[in-house]
Amino acid sequence: MWYESSNMADTLTSPLSYEDAGVDIDAGNKFVSSIRDEVRNTRRKGVIDNFGGFGGLFDLKAEGWRDPVLVSGTDGVGTKLLVANAVGKHDTIGTDLVAMCVNDILTHGAEPLFFLDYFATGKLDPSVAEQIVMGIAEACRNAGCALIGGETAEMPGMYGSGHYDLAGFSVGAVERTNLLPNTHKMQEGDVLVGLQSSGPHSNGYSLIRKVVELSGLSYQDSAPFSDTTLGQSLLAPTRIYVNSVLPLVGQGLVKGLAHITGGGLKENVERVCPEGISPIINYDVWEPQAVFDWIADTGNISGEEMHRTFNMGIGFVLIVSAENHELVVKQLQDLNETPYLVGVLEST
Repeated sequence: MWYESSNMADTLTSPLSYEDAGVDIDAGNKFVSSIRDEVRNTRRKGVIDNFGGFGGLFDLKAEGWRDPVLVSGTDGVGTKLLVANAVGKHDTIGTDLVAMCVNDILTHGAEPLFFLDYFATGKLDPSVAEQIVMGIAEACRNAGCALIGGETAEMPGMYGSGHYDLAGFSVGAVERTNLLPNTHKMQEGDVLVGLQSSGPHSNGYSLIRKVVELSGLSYQDSAPFSDTTLGQSLLAPTRIYVNSVLPLVGQGLVKGLAHITGGGLKENVERVCPEGISPIINYDVWEPQAVFDWIADTGNISGEEMHRTFNMGIGFVLIVSAENHELVVKQLQDLNETPYLVGVLEST
């Protein structure tokens, strides 16, 4: 655990401490101790206990991998953090962080193995930090990955009062034979199966915050599109798709996967398609959540701009063969998903 601080003039006559510069090492140590049990509760077989060390340790052999390819991903939560700060709700923002990372590596068929977080703030508020890490740990358990390390940086002058930044890093593994996308197997007529999002997830919040400003509403006001406050609604956490999708990967039923983030549905599916094959999306087969209508209407935002900025209700897409799509849909429904046939692949 390390900290940064600004330089102080060396002309002071009284002794100067790190705490005088705004960094409380003792508070940081107490925070680390307070989350010890929560972190250890995310353990899985491959974890080598090294809490408080300089690095997180993981043993692939102990997990039984035969010919694994490691897949890594890193991300943040963006300006959704400012909404959490304005609402004073920090217990779900960790889910966003984990989800954005593990959903990305899932697109390669990877099972998330472990996760590390980076939390930076101007002045450590242990109660806020604990809420965040508790949320990260809970999300790691939901994704099946271990929280094996993190960094807490107290940096006076870098962040305004009460503000913080959050980033994460996930590593997963996939057996080489299951590595995705299988672009050489994709062909015209393959089906795009979409899974519902919980709302905007963690994309487009700079635009959302501008829309809130234009609306004249505060985050504490009732949301025009739900039965809770505007802030609570906009903090709906990003969905984690690992448990629904990995079984299908293991059965060889998936040719490609796409995490629908910035750029929208079409652009993110295009990222995993081979040259000469493009997705054709049918936007009429599902109903986006009401929050998207409110954003578009309040901000006078065009449909094209909405579809390029937001997931519009579909957070993850599976590319499967036409002959397997009914089996895939049935298995997803058995896992309480509501899959939609959102399009097909077409030769271009």
